[in-house]
Amino acid sequence: MESLRLAVAHRPPLPVPAPGHLRRRLLVHHLPAALSLPDSSLSLSSPQHHRLTPIPRRRLLLPLLASQTPDSNPEPESAGAKIVPLVISIAVGLAVRFLAPRPAEVSLQAWQLLSIFLSTIAGLVLGPLPVGAWAFLGLTAAVATHTLPFTAAFSAFTNEVIWLIVISFFFARGFVKTGLGDRIATYFVKWLGSSTLGLSYGLTISEACIAPAMPSTTARAGGVFLPIIKSLSLSADSKPNHPSSRKLGSYLVMTQFQAAGNSSALFLTAAAQNLLCLKLAEELGVIITNPWVSWFKAASLPAIVSLLATPYLLYKIFPPETKDTPDAPALAAEKLKRMGPVTKNEWVMIGTMILAVSLWVFGDAIGVSSVVAAMLGLSILLLLGVLEWDDCLNEKSAWDTLAWFAVLVGMAAQLTNLGIVSWMSSCVAKLLQSFSLSWPQAFCVLEASYFLIHYLFASQTGHVGALYSAFLAMHVAAGVPRALSALALAFNTNLFGALTHYSSGQAAVYFGAGYLELPDVFRVGFVTALVNTLIWGVVGSIWWKFLGLY
Repeated sequence: MESLRLAVAHRPPLPVPAPGHLRRRLLVHHLPAALSLPDSSLSLSSPQHHRLTPIPRRRLLLPLLASQTPDSNPEPESAGAKIVPLVISIAVGLAVRFLAPRPAEVSLQAWQLLSIFLSTIAGLVLGPLPVGAWAFLGLTAAVATHTLPFTAAFSAFTNEVIWLIVISFFFARGFVKTGLGDRIATYFVKWLGSSTLGLSYGLTISEACIAPAMPSTTARAGGVFLPIIKSLSLSADSKPNHPSSRKLGSYLVMTQFQAAGNSSALFLTAAAQNLLCLKLAEELGVIITNPWVSWFKAASLPAIVSLLATPYLLYKIFPPETKDTPDAPALAAEKLKRMGPVTKNEWVMIGTMILAVSLWVFGDAIGVSSVVAAMLGLSILLLLGVLEWDDCLNEKSAWDTLAWFAVLVGMAAQLTNLGIVSWMSSCVAKLLQSFSLSWPQAFCVLEASYFLIHYLFASQTGHVGALYSAFLAMHVAAGVPRALSALALAFNTNLFGALTHYSSGQAAVYFGAGYLELPDVFRVGFVTALVNTLIWGVVGSIWWKFLGLY
């Protein structure tokens, strides 16, 4: 027995298992929170969490056995709809349907569809459910109540413009995936970035250059420009959520945020909401011939003036502490060196975008529609491997947009067919006539109202779907020239994207970077909006008169 004790006492120490073996043996890393063990020696936050600590088998078995009972680890409950917004949204539709008097000239079917449409719009504003889910509920209500037949309710899902919007999201993903957008912006930093003001101009101009081929302001913000701005700011010791943010980062983020709306307004294909505006105008009988060229001609002068004015305006009202950035061109050159030569996929992206934009400009002359041009471009990107089909499937915002845009466009078209829009137009015309407003006065009142109402919206496209058709009908009823009405409202839709930190997708991206304070966003957003209104109102009016829009 004594020899046995000596043998055990002199037994060599057992090797401590590697962390991976320990993890499998004790199941520490894979236990859910409900099965976490009370032994503090197994805390992953402890610096000694890899120490081998004996654990009695019963302490491991007890929680595992308990987890097999039906009530110990219930499935997380779905959040579902928010009750108060849900009740209010439904109440709006029910009040219109059953409490508001129906005009004699409006059919019961049209009135019922109007109530469903208004309930859908209320839900888009209040948000009881995600936008796509709420739009689907509205569509279901229209079909289930026999207000619309199934084919009419889903007719907009084959709409060319909506599919052009969807494909535009895939193009934006291609710019981000290949790094082409990043490369273009970095070149402008290298050329113009020796001062803070020049750096801002370089970023602003580079966004305007890639905007027509990257039709998503949010993708441009999050995928291209914010990473560049953050890199430049950190190199200048300007940190987010820190007093040093005002050195450089706050100014660059705010300028890019405020200038983005003008880049989106400059080209028809620079933002998804632009295409939706013209489609809704077409539903009301307002046709813009050769839309890409007509849009660019009308927007070019006021948009370029605003683009050039914005960095300087913010340099005065929201100045950076750092005025010179001598290191920025060198940093950009170093980054370009690390990126290496232009890759094959970038060249394919360049060629595809040149082809797509050329067909968008000249396609009408050769019988190629805008959506066909986009389909050809996407097909090339898929065939040559620049984009994988999984890239398209993972672009959730594109499919979500398809769902709820199609619902709103389809409802708006049916409201027009059933006479609701013409009835509203006549009512507005009578109201404006009672105030003895000329069409220029009515134009200013309606445009200002359309702009300021956006304080209630968290989406530019949602605003368009809810109000564009109604306001366009009001313009036409007031005697405003039809093409001018359609284009001015569409331009306005881009300009109010920087009013608040929630007014657009890019607003959320830039505000979330941590360089902007909320009071500054509201103050600078309002001042910049006034300046943009002045530029577009004065320069735009003269330019549009020259072009013969009125």
